[in-house]
Amino acid sequence: MQLMSEKGAAGGGLRERKKRATRAALSEAAVRLAAEHGAEKVTVEAISAAAGVSVRTFFNYFDSRDDAFVVIDADAGARMRHAVLEAPAHLSPLAALREAMAAELAEAEQQHELWRLHAEVLHASPHLLARGVGAHMAAEADLADAIALRLRGDGDTGGDGPGLYPRLLAAVAGAAVRTSMDHWSAHQEEAAFLDVFREVFTLLAAGLPAPSA
Repeated sequence: MQLMSEKGAAGGGLRERKKRATRAALSEAAVRLAAEHGAEKVTVEAISAAAGVSVRTFFNYFDSRDDAFVVIDADAGARMRHAVLEAPAHLSPLAALREAMAAELAEAEQQHELWRLHAEVLHASPHLLARGVGAHMAAEADLADAIALRLRGDGDTGGDGPGLYPRLLAAVAGAAVRTSMDHWSAHQEEAAFLDVFREVFTLLAAGLPAPSA
């Protein structure tokens, strides 16, 4: 799950907001140029120029050109992890994860076109797609760790990793986001994205009962 919201970050002072805005501008420039010309034809110089910054600034945010296509918002995972751990104690793990994701997806309708282009860019380039899958798996593992920490409450995920339930919940939540986005994309006139997203999580919380005939 690659997210682009600028909301919900801890320590969101002016300097940090400017840094996030610059990173977002570079990522958007990279994706749009790659969608138009093909990722292999897009240079760091072109991305930097489109974002209105120097090449030196580009490398303050990304280690390589390919990172600009793949790692859309490197801080999103940390923000969701923090939100899951700091959510009110009365919330279930599913509800805590739902609220953390909802905060990141608050601008989903405005970002929809860019997310679509991002998916097209990755699928058009096998090595970028592989890196994107790797980034998704790493983000999912981080969420599973956060869920395990919340469940244990002792700051230790255990020597054998987060365990079955946290891994399953993180994976199911990621699938719920993709399902929400796919459904909303095909039925935009019927409901707002966050309404669809919350309906999907309501079905999950209810145990996925079969719809009535």
